[in-house]
Amino acid sequence: MTLPVATSRRGSNKWYVYTFIAERPIRQLKDKIRALTNRSSQQDPGAVLRRINQILRGRVNYFKHAVCKTTLKVLDNFVWRRVTSWWMVLHRWRWRDVRRRFTDHAARWKKLSADGIELFPMVSTAVTRYRYRGNTIPNPWILNHA
Repeated sequence: MTLPVATSRRGSNKWYVYTFIAERPIRQLKDKIRALTNRSSQQDPGAVLRRINQILRGRVNYFKHAVCKTTLKVLDNFVWRRVTSWWMVLHRWRWRDVRRRFTDHAARWKKLSADGIELFPMVSTAVTRYRYRGNTIPNPWILNHA
């Protein structure tokens, strides 16, 4: 599901291995979100948001060790657009109704929420890269048996 790629950093001759997310898991995630936010769906928005959050948290926790910050931002925007467009059809809102409901008095966007359940922001997850531990891993063949 993740693809390791060897590249060099700019201004350096040293090579590093970066792990990126493959296209297939991203496509599968988008298909799941599309299935849940079908335009003709009459499901309860709170239950749908709960299921979307479960899916997103699972995928983000799996992929948080890869180079994925921009991918998570793109997926976050995709999910936000899908949910808002589904709600626009479901509630017969226009764009101005969406803005009125999900912005505060200073015109800043609030989190999407239904029945007290907020949409999980994938970008807020900390991406922790694997550290190189080559010299700190104990090697049984080098240990001194004195």
